[in-house]
Amino acid sequence: MSATDDFSYTLTRTLDAPTGTVWQAWTTPDQYARWAYAAPGSVEMDVRPGGAWKATMVTPDGGRFPLTGSYLQVDEDRLLVVGMDVPGKPEPSAMTVELDGDGPRTRIVIRQMCDTTEERDMAEQGSTMLLDSLTAFLAEGTTD
Repeated sequence: MSATDDFSYTLTRTLDAPTGTVWQAWTTPDQYARWAYAAPGSVEMDVRPGGAWKATMVTPDGGRFPLTGSYLQVDEDRLLVVGMDVPGKPEPSAMTVELDGDGPRTRIVIRQMCDTTEERDMAEQGSTMLLDSLTAFLAEGTTD
């Protein structure tokens, strides 16, 4: 089965933070761990095209699962295309994060193409949770 637009999703949100702050939240291991459900100390990022990343995610029930991948495209404060390794698949699943600044606010767009409806629904739910958590993190103003 090949991926089609039927198995993609796009999420858009306006955040009350400038693009540089949003970029740092996505690309700084300590900040990312604080809002993205990652175990403290588990996040490693080499944010450049071809650079690797890894994190151990923690589920609400306390379960832990490791994630790995690479950065496919990086355009600071504008675009991050993150490849996520998927067991049993030869190619990573790519998630695109676009940032568009408007002074003190940032429009963020997350896109992902998936192989099945179930995969899309799970990925979209996970990305929605991430955006909710990122929104709360930025509202706290504790990005130092």
